[in-house]
Amino acid sequence: MATTEHITVIGAGVSGLTTAVVLAEAGRRVQVIAEDIPGRTSLAAGAMWGPYLVEPKDKVDQWSRYSLEVFRKLATDPATGVRITNGIEASRHADAPPDWATTLPGFQPCKPDRLPPGFTTGYRFEVPLIDMPVYLDYLQTRLLSAGATLTQATVTDLDDPTLGPTVVNCTGLGARHLAADTNLHPIRGQHVVVTNPGITEFFSEDTGTSPDLLCIYPHSDTVVLGGTAITDCGDLDPEAAAAILDRCTAVEPRLAAAKVLAHRIGARPTRSRVRVEPIHRPDGRTTLHNYGHGGAGVTLSWGCAREVEALVSGQA
Repeated sequence: MATTEHITVIGAGVSGLTTAVVLAEAGRRVQVIAEDIPGRTSLAAGAMWGPYLVEPKDKVDQWSRYSLEVFRKLATDPATGVRITNGIEASRHADAPPDWATTLPGFQPCKPDRLPPGFTTGYRFEVPLIDMPVYLDYLQTRLLSAGATLTQATVTDLDDPTLGPTVVNCTGLGARHLAADTNLHPIRGQHVVVTNPGITEFFSEDTGTSPDLLCIYPHSDTVVLGGTAITDCGDLDPEAAAAILDRCTAVEPRLAAAKVLAHRIGARPTRSRVRVEPIHRPDGRTTLHNYGHGGAGVTLSWGCAREVEALVSGQA
């Protein structure tokens, strides 16, 4: 049922666009305002579903599981950029698999002779893999089809009365200033995009808290290789890019012949706990925060958006 309620979503990364889609398709009048459309950090993502290193665990489990259900449905439509992919997550140590992985379809331990040199344990499962440029275009199209608007502009004050009675803050790292959140800090991610030499399965290394990541995400004609997890907002690091190529080629030798097409850099908005909560102001206006997802923004996007919609509806 349509409603006259007006909601402003600030931010057009995966969290902002997804939240806006959910609100608009629930019948609300939604406008999205963002400095970058789509958001640069989301555009730089790999991206594979997986609730890595984010808290609080109980809420993260709920949000990520709901997102997983949505991504499985989206994977039936090639236009979304989402597909279900088989692959391996491996470790150079005798680590147990993450609990979220053990419940995924096709989960099974890998025999040692099926792992690249240097790895001691590994697990095979199937999981959504998301081609982010395609997916973010899909979200924008779906949002506009629901009657929402997209405006490229910079918001400097959440208290600006022209934003309307309800504002949803999905600004990611921008919330350090907009929400005065000193608990928020950047973790720079860097990926290298190369031509696909015929790779169809993903590979990911469980590197724990190391700043040097290893992931291979095939998307049709391209492969996204990663990555880094460095506490800063720096620009392209050529040495890090070369190291990414070396790490990934050591696991998948076919990448040695791949051509580098692009480099992607983004700053993951990281805090001790994901922030999804309403702030009710004395003047009757409401700000709902939805940020701090770290490297799990895609993974949590639909679950957090559903919670924001429930908060708007007064059902949470």
